[in-house]
Amino acid sequence: MSQMSAKDPASIHAQGVAGDEAGVVGGEEGDGRGWLTHWVENIAAAPVSENTIDGYRVAVNHHLIPGLGAHRLEKLQPEHLERFYKKMQDSGSAAGTAHQVHRTVRTALNEAVRRAHLTVNPATIAKAPRLEEEEVEPYTVEEVQRLLAEAAKHRNTARWVIALALGLRQGEVLGMQWDDVDFDLGVIRVRRGRLRPRYKHGCGDRCGRKPGYCPQKINTRRETKNAKSRAGQRPIGVPNELMELLHRHKEGQARERTRARDLWTEKGYVFTSPTGEPRNPNTDYHKWKELLKAADVRDGRLHDARHTAATVLLILGVPDAVVDAIMGWEPGKSARMRRRYQHMTSRVLRDTADKVGGLLWGSTPGGLS
Repeated sequence: MSQMSAKDPASIHAQGVAGDEAGVVGGEEGDGRGWLTHWVENIAAAPVSENTIDGYRVAVNHHLIPGLGAHRLEKLQPEHLERFYKKMQDSGSAAGTAHQVHRTVRTALNEAVRRAHLTVNPATIAKAPRLEEEEVEPYTVEEVQRLLAEAAKHRNTARWVIALALGLRQGEVLGMQWDDVDFDLGVIRVRRGRLRPRYKHGCGDRCGRKPGYCPQKINTRRETKNAKSRAGQRPIGVPNELMELLHRHKEGQARERTRARDLWTEKGYVFTSPTGEPRNPNTDYHKWKELLKAADVRDGRLHDARHTAATVLLILGVPDAVVDAIMGWEPGKSARMRRRYQHMTSRVLRDTADKVGGLLWGSTPGGLS
């Protein structure tokens, strides 16, 4: 019976897999580099989203392997991790980055414990980097007006108005398709998010460049993914002025399609490249930075536009449940998210409350009326 099981294909395959993993955590590859690389490429990817695995890869390849990869896996101690987190922050990494690295190594080593490659996970003992609440810095009324005035001079004007007026996340805006826009009801339905492309060489790795810069690069990732929660999938009422702007944007896109002729690839996206492809998140980020500079507005993240929209809703006294629905905050997190906006000074509250009626479409400079 034992001879039969030894020859059984499933048994042979299982022994082969076990042997492969033993090679990763023992012998010459028994350092942290071997296990972390094996975990992120062969184990972690299957059960998580594309964005999550991207975060894992950055943490492993850019931080953990250079900083801790030479340590023997079984010799890694909590103190090694704590010193590493401190060194990261002393070298300029944000606390949030160090905390993400901590969560990643904890997850990777939990899997090593589960598979009996380790007896104890040192990352569950190490003190995580202190993570302070991110400061919310919404743009002022004057800054929003300057941004809108500048955006009106450029292609995809409506993309920035949606960010500042409705607070949609970058992926939600770039994943939006015309089927999601109901002009009759004045509603946008958020259903999916744009994913960052991931490329491989189309030249057989002969060009000598990174895959993303290969002249024949091939995108190996789907363009979008569906929103994963009820809070993420939501209808949003849109002001008439913004609906009119979207209508003009659609007409402009039709003219672009005619000019592009055979170069146009029709995929139904609201915001596209000049040839109809969905807008690349990296391109979108750089366009935002260019917009800030041209409008002479302080530098900030694209996410600060979302903060601005949330702040205005709360100042207007919109009921909490409605704010949660518009912003896509999940029920368990919504109260904490709202608290982050309550530190606003009375001066900003008073100033914004006085001017919010003309914030986007009033007669003040930069309005879109």
